Amino acid sequence: MADLALIYGLRLLPAEELEGVEDAVVKLKSGKTARVSMHLLHGDESSIQKQLAQSVEAFFDIYPEI
Repeated sequence: MADLALIYGLRLLPAEELEGVEDAVVKLKSGKTARVSMHLLHGDESSIQKQLAQSVEAFFDIYPEI
């Protein structure tokens, strides 16, 4: 198995204050950049926790070779 790095960020904000969410940029040692898709989960605390767990599970399903 490869030595991997999982990049993520979390921030709770009042939903009514959100205007938009943009991708984050990751700088690689090669000088190249990569983009990280940002995801918005909306709801109460338990709903967000459930959605986050499902999202992380689904992410690893996308890359079964890892």
